[in-house]
Amino acid sequence: MRARTHGLALFAGALLASAACSSPSSGPSSGQPKADTATRTVRPVQGCGAASWTDPADRSPDRAPARCRPGAPAPRRLAEPRKLTIATGTLSAEYVAPLRVALDKGEFDREGLDVTLKVLPTPEALPLLAKGEVDALWAAPEAAVMNGIRGGFVIRWVAGNFSPDPKSKSGLWVRLKDGETPAAVRMADRTLGTMIGKGSVIAYPMEQALEQHGGGLDRIRYQQLGSADVLTALRNGGVDSAWLLDPVWRRVDGEPGYAFLGGQPPGEPLGGMLYGPSLLDDDVDAGVALLRAYIRTVNTYFAADYKQNERYVTYLAKLLKTDAAILRSTPSLRMDWEIRTGTTARLQAAYRAQGAAEADTLPESRTVNRSLYAEAVGHRP
Repeated sequence: MRARTHGLALFAGALLASAACSSPSSGPSSGQPKADTATRTVRPVQGCGAASWTDPADRSPDRAPARCRPGAPAPRRLAEPRKLTIATGTLSAEYVAPLRVALDKGEFDREGLDVTLKVLPTPEALPLLAKGEVDALWAAPEAAVMNGIRGGFVIRWVAGNFSPDPKSKSGLWVRLKDGETPAAVRMADRTLGTMIGKGSVIAYPMEQALEQHGGGLDRIRYQQLGSADVLTALRNGGVDSAWLLDPVWRRVDGEPGYAFLGGQPPGEPLGGMLYGPSLLDDDVDAGVALLRAYIRTVNTYFAADYKQNERYVTYLAKLLKTDAAILRSTPSLRMDWEIRTGTTARLQAAYRAQGAAEADTLPESRTVNRSLYAEAVGHRP
């Protein structure tokens, strides 16, 4: 316990030091970001009616995600062009597809934005985001993000990304022991193989699944593995369970001896766009424009079950540099730009249970900002 606490203290110290070296707007003295102020004019947006906003408190599994008409919200080109850099951990994952399509189809350019997607893991991107050296991060409010905000970084989660289709089985899989059934599995003291480790947003859905099967985040043993090794370790007995992503879970689905215990909650995005001071403070117009282009891309190209269109799947596969058959083998993601109430509080509770965070829960006012996507669709809270 002392070693873990010491490690967390060192990490927090590094975050505070980085915050102290960042621009004035990224430190704790800057107060609330300008994007939180009530002085911006929110106008009605053609093509974005009542369906373009849902109650943030609604976490119903069958909740229909917010939608505008295709092509809406229409571009509103900035008076001066703006160069923006978005950091992302990968360019090939399906959840990055809206950004890749927006870039390829010229949706960012229509807003007067020259966007560059830069591959950076979250731990490397965070201090750059806080300093304004990158403008946005396409990731998730992981434990490192929460610890960074707690250390003084002005960072907000400003838009969601997706929730899974109910038919998806991306999530926690276990190798059954003799006498066990999928409905009766004891997870306590078992090993879990994961390529992400502690402090990831999967802690929250994993906690829910474990608690239904006599386990808990503090009652399992973690084994961090490479992406190519997780399934192999599960199959050869190197680990008892594993968090399998799309489309890897297809390899064990339906095979005897394996059970799916649960995945990401339907209707609740756990990641998306995070902004730092450059778009929260320095150029809020550009921050809204970036989300407007993203939202328009979702409404135009990802509004429903986009994998029903074979030509579009072929296009996406080429864009993401992946095999079309693999892309086609899993259900479409439900692209969703909205953020549910309380998600960051639930995530922080899971991080504490894992030992990845040891502080009080940050209020949503310090972690989430819905005002920019609300403005983009013309919603007045």
